[in-house]
Amino acid sequence: MWKRACAVMLASSLAACGGGGGADSGITKTPLPPVTPTPSIDPVVLATGLQIPWSITFSGGTALVSERGSARILALGAGGALTPIATIAGVSGSGEGGLLGITVRDGYLYAYFTAADGNRIERYPLSGSGAGTRLGAAQLLLSGIPARSNHNGGRLAFGPDGMLYASTGDAGTGSRAQDLSSLAGKILRMTPDGRVPADNPFAGSYVYSYGHRNVQGMAWSGSGALYASEFGENTWDELNLIKAGGNYGWPAVEGKAGDAKYLDPVQQWPTSEASPSGIAISGDNIYIANLRGERLRKVPLAATGTATEFYVKQYGRLRDVVVAPDGRLYLLTNNTDGRGTPRAGDDRILNVPAL
Repeated sequence: MWKRACAVMLASSLAACGGGGGADSGITKTPLPPVTPTPSIDPVVLATGLQIPWSITFSGGTALVSERGSARILALGAGGALTPIATIAGVSGSGEGGLLGITVRDGYLYAYFTAADGNRIERYPLSGSGAGTRLGAAQLLLSGIPARSNHNGGRLAFGPDGMLYASTGDAGTGSRAQDLSSLAGKILRMTPDGRVPADNPFAGSYVYSYGHRNVQGMAWSGSGALYASEFGENTWDELNLIKAGGNYGWPAVEGKAGDAKYLDPVQQWPTSEASPSGIAISGDNIYIANLRGERLRKVPLAATGTATEFYVKQYGRLRDVVVAPDGRLYLLTNNTDGRGTPRAGDDRILNVPAL
């Protein structure tokens, strides 16, 4: 069955995003990007009954899902069975904190989570497969990332260079994003065992890019270009093309400023229509899961100022989108996080073709 996704973008009456508040800061309103509403294929529901899920990754052919509040990692099996394979020790997040991003590489599962002393990144040896997947002893890679009840970042992803990238939020203090001595408000880059790479843009530092408010999505194109989604405050959410050593302007800038000191986003949206979280790249397109906007966006790499929208307001808040081993997209809803309106079966994993 085909359904038409409504895509109405409002250039005025912009509402504040979570963690926002305050005035418009005098930021100039620029035209909204062209949007194409399009028919979309009904998703296949792979699993239901998740509680505040945050991230999906794959170990072999098995999908693994993190739950922010319970600190559990669950394996998705046949018929929608969800088997807890581990509970991450030391998770003590509140608000938007907790167990956030997970990723798998070369026999390890990597996790970003909020602990009592801040956000941290650990890895765990993997053994077994499917529902029998198990985690070994924790290995700390990095701690001391500022944490708060909101703006914790939390996405982990390996780049084509084999390095581990981590997105961090400003933890509610915007000035940290411009402070190169702080790990907050950054995209960090490290070796798989947690060391600072010799070719990072700032000698001896994990910082890869800075001036970010709250990045929750990272993905690479086939050419090796890194794109990241970022939560704005009162006016604009962003899709950025990330450059090593680049300054993306927060808190001085929100959205496109046309100031040579900062790198402008390649596309921006009103905060009421977006809250972009996880992103994925498949073929020639970027796919972006939106929370407050409750939609999946597709942005062509050849025309990053345009977008096509799917499933607008149909499945509620979307936290993550990933490309499965078979090339299809897995979508993760996030309606049980206290900001959504849970429906019967929420939260769930949805499966769609690369639209």
